[in-house]
Amino acid sequence: MRDCFCTINLDQEEVYRTQVVEKSLSPFFSEEFYFEIPRTFQYLSFYVYDKNVLQRDLRIGKVAIKKEDLCNHSGKETWFSLQPVDSNSEVQGKVHLELKLNELITENGTVCQQLVVHIMACHGLPLINGQSCDPYATVSLVGPSRNDQKKTKVKKKTSNPQFNEIFYFEVTRSSSYTRKSQFQVEEEDIEKLEIRIDLWNNGNLVQDIFLGEIKVPVNVLRNDSFHQAWYLLQPRDNGNKSSKTDDLGSLRLNICYTEDYVLPSEYYGPLKTLLLKSPDVQPISASAAYILGEICRDKNDAVLPLVRLLLHRDKLVPFATAVAELDLKDTQDANTIFRGNSLATRCLDEMMKIVGGHYLKVTLKPILDEICESSKSCEIDPIKLKEGDNVENNKENLRYYVDKLFSTIVKSSMSCPTVMCDTFYSLRQMATQRFPNDPHVQYSAVSSFVFLRFFAVAVVSPHTFHLRPHHPDPQTIRTLTLISKTIQTLGSWGSLSKSKSSFKETFMCEFFKMFQEEGYIIAVKKFLDEISSTETKESSGTSEPVHLKEGEMYKRAQGRTRIGKKNFKKRWFCLTSRELTYHKQPGSKDAIYTIPVKNILAVEKLEESSFNKKNMFQVIHMEKPLYVQANNCVEANEWIDVLCRVSRCNQNRLSFYHPSAYLNGNWLCCLETSENALGCKPCTAGVPADIQIDIDEDRETERIYSLFTLSLLKLQKMEEACGTIAVYQGPQKEPDDYSNFVIEDSVTTFKTIQQIKSIIEKLDEPHEKYRKKRSSSAKYGSKENPIVGKTS
Repeated sequence: MRDCFCTINLDQEEVYRTQVVEKSLSPFFSEEFYFEIPRTFQYLSFYVYDKNVLQRDLRIGKVAIKKEDLCNHSGKETWFSLQPVDSNSEVQGKVHLELKLNELITENGTVCQQLVVHIMACHGLPLINGQSCDPYATVSLVGPSRNDQKKTKVKKKTSNPQFNEIFYFEVTRSSSYTRKSQFQVEEEDIEKLEIRIDLWNNGNLVQDIFLGEIKVPVNVLRNDSFHQAWYLLQPRDNGNKSSKTDDLGSLRLNICYTEDYVLPSEYYGPLKTLLLKSPDVQPISASAAYILGEICRDKNDAVLPLVRLLLHRDKLVPFATAVAELDLKDTQDANTIFRGNSLATRCLDEMMKIVGGHYLKVTLKPILDEICESSKSCEIDPIKLKEGDNVENNKENLRYYVDKLFSTIVKSSMSCPTVMCDTFYSLRQMATQRFPNDPHVQYSAVSSFVFLRFFAVAVVSPHTFHLRPHHPDPQTIRTLTLISKTIQTLGSWGSLSKSKSSFKETFMCEFFKMFQEEGYIIAVKKFLDEISSTETKESSGTSEPVHLKEGEMYKRAQGRTRIGKKNFKKRWFCLTSRELTYHKQPGSKDAIYTIPVKNILAVEKLEESSFNKKNMFQVIHMEKPLYVQANNCVEANEWIDVLCRVSRCNQNRLSFYHPSAYLNGNWLCCLETSENALGCKPCTAGVPADIQIDIDEDRETERIYSLFTLSLLKLQKMEEACGTIAVYQGPQKEPDDYSNFVIEDSVTTFKTIQQIKSIIEKLDEPHEKYRKKRSSSAKYGSKENPIVGKTS
């Protein structure tokens, strides 16, 4: 049996890893990772490891998917066979090469030919053990009767070495040259000669590692004496490997990959305007936003960009209210209010995920940490009890956690985001109007979201809401499930004032009797009243700081003492809404260093050349800049993003900064000698008005354009449906085509569809121009479109 875990890698750079599943040959991970890709890459790779305590973890196998092939797998659940991990399977990157054929007259007057090989640079070489490699190249002229080899210098710690070295090879000897043809060679045929370039990682005291090779036949110069191109590095077939590999097992993945080409802002004006008008359209089902939800194959595809765009422009609450009202029209029983999976409920779910992240962290995280890190058993199902378990003790443990969590939730109304409160207020008013004779519906309308779809979901899957780093172990999942069930029933039961619970299991009904007290009903009602009120919440000023992000990174010593070393040390960083601190280890109460958030002047990337280290950024504050190295490009991007966001409204933020470090008496970027010299590069993060959520409107609108483009056939059918009376009067002749659409006002809906089609057609033109320009500019042999060289 093995203790397995997986890593997700951009090329060879690890960006995430799963938990370890112990003693299993069929581990079930059930982990979900969502991330922006901050750089170019060739492969998205997944490595499966066997955890080893004493030695390096054993790599069992890998799945590598080319960037170009990701779209083919997107949205599908697929079993991928694991491939062996060796130097051949790890080959990536490209080489920039220049070949020239010269004619030379020797000292005795005869003419010979000389091949000039200029190896200029490489790009995107693999990482070795997570670090940049120390590459060098061997350049060989290979033919039937010769193998001349030369070697470049070793370049230290870089994946993009600039070699810029020239090598000379004699191709024809003086005795071989005749005036009839310069390619009549007696000893060897030039057609059979080729240049081979092998890339290696210099191992110093250990064996050098093969990084890839290219082979270029010399006859590429037969029509022209000069050739320059980028070549993709290829693996090497060493001849002693059998074609059949061992069955290493397989890995089941569900990948969703999107790639958008975002045009300049002015192109998106008409579509953005049409979408932002949606909340004001009567009826709401005739609006562009609602139509998008109707025609998309998967409503979730439409919901994310739509919610983000409307949220950014303060249009989400009126839109969500209008579509929720449409849901209410079809709801006959007050007990089933907002229980479906409609456009309204999905929009509100997504909104709560986006704006409620900090709210969950400040409310649930401390208790969830306590539950996940303790080993208290909470199993109360007699069938699932382990030997030696005491059911009464387990009940007490479970009650302790439920009470602690419930108490924290019902006291958290001050932390509930304003957007959520405004939405809950609207839902409450509508529910009361729809069911005027039901006194409890005003509470169930709110609790069906805040308890059922927000808190209960976050409790049972904390890793999905970034409350825990990994999917919890089976025993903890069981504890969280029992807590989640009780919390959601407490929320709905309290709001509906029912005298009996809705549990199917006898043991849960027995356990729930502990909570059938008036105090719980009063607490739930008070909480629901507070979060669905339009009154402005004024902070007492003593509220706890919101925990935003934490993790292990490397920081460069500040050199606060004259003799202090300025080396890099591993530290545990913690960011709250008030301060950035770092500690020697996780959980340590005493911070080694603290930067108040209000003192942050800028947060920017640091050039790799400063310390010859990747993924570095700098926190510029009142004292010396803090230089930090993240573990990978995704983590660096996330830290920069969250630090910029939390400090964006600070006074005295810088407009210019130094992209390199101040070393040995001068700034490496502009060579200014004064440490207080004004920055030489404009800061990347602007200072917009108090925006809590960083949203790129153009990118979201581009995504919506893509969705409309993909669903044009369905849009066409909806347009036809508006034109036929069968949709809203008389028997439906073609139910498959028309019955699934919600069309309340066919004339208004028809007009909106016409506007959508017109805008999409206009947007098609610049997209087509861009595609043509992109395909024509990427000439075969360019850096963007390298030659796939001949392999051995």
